Amino acid sequence: MSGLRMLAEPILAEPAQLLPARQQMAFTLMFHIIFVPIGVALPALMLIANYKGLRGNDTVALKLARRWSHVAALTFAVGAASGTVLSFEMGLLWPGLTGRFGEVFGIPFAMEGVAFFLEAILMAVYVYGWRRLRPWTHFWLGLPIPFVALAGTFSIISANAWMNTPAGFTVAADGSITDIDPGAAILTDALPYELSHFVLAAYMAAGFTVASVYVVGWLRGRRDRYHRLGILIPLTVAAIATPLQLGAGDLAAVGVFQDQPAKFAAMEVVTEPGSHQPEILFGRYDSETNTVRGGIRIPGLNSWLAGGSTDTYVPGLSEMPPDERPSNVNIVHWAFDVMVGIGTVLLLLVVWFVIAYWRRRDVPHSRLFLWAAAGSGVLTYVAVEAGWIVTEVGRQPWVVYGHLRTEDAVTQADGVWVSFTVIVVLYTLVGAATVATLRAMSRRWRRDDETPDDAVPYGPRPAVAPEDEAAAR
Repeated sequence: MSGLRMLAEPILAEPAQLLPARQQMAFTLMFHIIFVPIGVALPALMLIANYKGLRGNDTVALKLARRWSHVAALTFAVGAASGTVLSFEMGLLWPGLTGRFGEVFGIPFAMEGVAFFLEAILMAVYVYGWRRLRPWTHFWLGLPIPFVALAGTFSIISANAWMNTPAGFTVAADGSITDIDPGAAILTDALPYELSHFVLAAYMAAGFTVASVYVVGWLRGRRDRYHRLGILIPLTVAAIATPLQLGAGDLAAVGVFQDQPAKFAAMEVVTEPGSHQPEILFGRYDSETNTVRGGIRIPGLNSWLAGGSTDTYVPGLSEMPPDERPSNVNIVHWAFDVMVGIGTVLLLLVVWFVIAYWRRRDVPHSRLFLWAAAGSGVLTYVAVEAGWIVTEVGRQPWVVYGHLRTEDAVTQADGVWVSFTVIVVLYTLVGAATVATLRAMSRRWRRDDETPDDAVPYGPRPAVAPEDEAAAR
């Protein structure tokens, strides 16, 4: 609770409901984001395994694909439910936002709903089609799932990008919203770098997390082909996404520098404006003296990262009104450093994996690597959560950057503390039930592995060989 309180630190003369509303929104979003990377990227992993199984008549790959499809269906269901709650919270907790700007940014939410329905239908067909459809028919019917998942991601990131770089409307003299342009509202300046940054983060999180599960089994002595493929397929996907994320993250930071100078100043804890700004790793910002205590300083790197030169001028917190700075600079700065630090560690892990696999064509043998890979899934999720903290807390005190303050959008109704408590209890139960279900599935699959493969039909029924078909006739 103390961490959430820091995320929603109140400002002077704030409405009574602002603190619980921000805490409830933060808690709901941080819970929901656990399932989003799996929902976005796991369908791609299962289809890679499915394709490999069909192309090579590989029953082990088909076994992985079928099991991953069950996990994808479960996590999609929980993610869809928690995402729906978030949509309701937008209207119930922030009526000033939806009431004034609903016509502007409402279309992406409608698009997300359509994507949810399509993904649910396709996922149901894929899961229930394993023993009911021909192998390649089953595969082709599942192929659209990752693209529909990306469409849903596009819609929600579009709405968030609009909140960070609002466009597609005009504010009239009386404060009303006119001249609405849905296309401009959907395709804002922040959309390209936010979308690429998050999609790559999702594939990293899913890849490292799935691989880490099988790495733990590998460390416990289960060094069969099933665990080998369970490590190599998702870890290869993560290895492709991670270096790309390095470039996408740099573009995102430059985009924030150009579009949201206050957020950038908080991310990099730039106290005074000017060129030749140092990169400060961690440290603690003192708002009373506008100074940073502690931390590691790398001269000129901040300016160079922002504009490609140490002469780049970077705005500082001192030139911004106190009520227009992020509500907690330390939270934004530390979350940014944690995200970048974890990304760097994972990049080194990927380099290690690529070199080791290139030399041996197998899972790296080093126990240090295996222990690091076993923890990589948790690390990626810490980075994902930290990234959303940077995005959301860094935009404060604005809910629509430069146009609508968070305190002006919050509900005036009583009972938010009650709804927040109910949400915490319900989500705790849902989270526990999800973990229990995944563990039960894992135990059942382990028991199934003790049965000979020819007695357990995994995946779509294999194609009948011509000679077998002739014999059957």
